[in-house]
Amino acid sequence: MISIPFLNCDSNYSLLLSKLVLTTFDELLWAIIGLLLTINGVFIEVAVPIPSTWPIDWNQIDLYSLGATLQIGAVLLVGCLGGKNAGALSQIAYLVLGLSGVQVFSQGGGLSYVQEPTFGYLLGFLPGAWICGYLAFRKKSRLEILLLSCLCGLLTIHLFGIVYLTGLSLSQLSSFSWGTSIWQFSILPLPGQLIVMCAVALIAFVLRRILFY
Repeated sequence: MISIPFLNCDSNYSLLLSKLVLTTFDELLWAIIGLLLTINGVFIEVAVPIPSTWPIDWNQIDLYSLGATLQIGAVLLVGCLGGKNAGALSQIAYLVLGLSGVQVFSQGGGLSYVQEPTFGYLLGFLPGAWICGYLAFRKKSRLEILLLSCLCGLLTIHLFGIVYLTGLSLSQLSSFSWGTSIWQFSILPLPGQLIVMCAVALIAFVLRRILFY
């Protein structure tokens, strides 16, 4: 029986698949979509509805904030759907826009934003989106693969954010202590971000099935 390495190698299969499905135009289109989602996601806070009475009175449902925005979801989604190039390009454009003075960051924009404690997380969007996109197309699309891709991307973002916070703390440029910064910007929003991550993986899985890749 003749063995064909091309058919036996998931990575080669996924490489050919991404080349056949995602053209340069497709990647550029996903990059634009990712940029728009990232810009708008910062203004949308994730919340879950919790009924305050039983039986449920739909006029008295409280929204419980998860302490996270949809921005993380946008970064991971473009990686899962557009691949590493689209993911990285969308975040490069986002950082360039913000640092050039366009008010696309949560607290504004401009070069002075590099002193903000959250800027390290914004820098992490770039490698986070690239890693998520790279892993999402390494093998044939499966829900667990997309979940792992999103998790690695999310952890990369937090790693960059923590390293940046450490640098600000050591240089005494931060108004928060190191521990307070980690608690506020990494630990507190992480549960909500994990929920968003799971939703993104499921949405990406369904969309890739619909789009046949």
